[in-house]
This record gives sequence, structure tokens and C-alpha cells, in this order.
Amino acid sequence: MGISRIMDQSPKGWIIKSLTLIMTGLAGGIAAPQPVLAQAAYGSYVGVGGTVGALGRGDRTGGVVISGRYRILEAPVSLRAQGLVTNGGIAVIPTVSYDVPLNWQTEAYLGAGISIPGGNNSPVGDKVSFALQPGVDYAIPDSNTVIFGNAVIAFDAYRNGGGTAVSVQGGVGFQFR
Repeated sequence: MGISRIMDQSPKGWIIKSLTLIMTGLAGGIAAPQPVLAQAAYGSYVGVGGTVGALGRGDRTGGVVISGRYRILEAPVSLRAQGLVTNGGIAVIPTVSYDVPLNWQTEAYLGAGISIPGGNNSPVGDKVSFALQPGVDYAIPDSNTVIFGNAVIAFDAYRNGGGTAVSVQGGVGFQFR
């Protein structure tokens, strides 16, 4: 009588056989190579572009945006910062974003942080406020160039009466890894 016949005939044998199969499966799962997940718009970048105040009482004229992104490779998270310079004032907007790959070159994100304006008429208001930053990054294939676009939505952004301020930015960045 073989061992498999003995195991098939008793409840203890069934338990031993089940545990053996489970342990074999676990060992195989640990030793098996894991698939690599794609990371769209891979890498960090610094860039420059244009900005305009789109909504609110702030400066609606154009200006310059200086943008930076530090990609945290182990998670779909990035640290971002933007500096807005217009004739109505300046602003710095640091955010932490959750990044969602759309394809190998394109990534959408939503950042949350604060808007720190300098001057009385910046595109994102005239007081420190909570800000959301939806945007898109596109990495041009076979190059270190990134095209970025986003909006900054600053809530309760004005000293007199609150209100929301929105600015829109777009530009080109140099990607480093």
C-alpha cells in the first residue's frame, strides 16, 4: 500500500496532503519572479513655463512658472513645488501628489498642499491657504523632456471675504532620474 493511498483513506492523511500542497504553493510563490509594474512619466524634473490667474480677484495677467517634481520611486507619490512670478506678485505652492499612470509616457496627478503668496495680487490670492493641484505630465519618448500642465486651486485665498483663486500653468521640463 503506497503512502498516497494511506493519506487518502484517513482524515489525518487529507490534512497532511492539504498542508503539503499549501506549503508547496507558498514556497513557489515566494521563489517565483514578480512582474515589474510600469511607471509612467518616470523620473523627477525641473521646468519653466507660463502661468495665468484664471479665477478670483488676483492677477489675471501672464507670468512665469518654475516647477519641480521629485518622484518617490517606491510609491505613486511625488513631491512638487511651483513658483509663480507675475507683475501682481509671487507665490510658492508646495504639494504632495498621488500619481496615476495613463500610459507609458503620460501621468495624471492630484496634489494637495498650501499656497504661499507674496504681494497683494498674486494669481493664487493674498493669504496662505489650502491648495489642490490637478495636472498631467507627459514624457517625450527617447528624450529627457517633459511637458507639464496643471491648475492650482487655492481655497479661502483672500484676506477680505475669502473666495477661491485658480491659476493655470504649463511648460517644459528637463527630466533626470
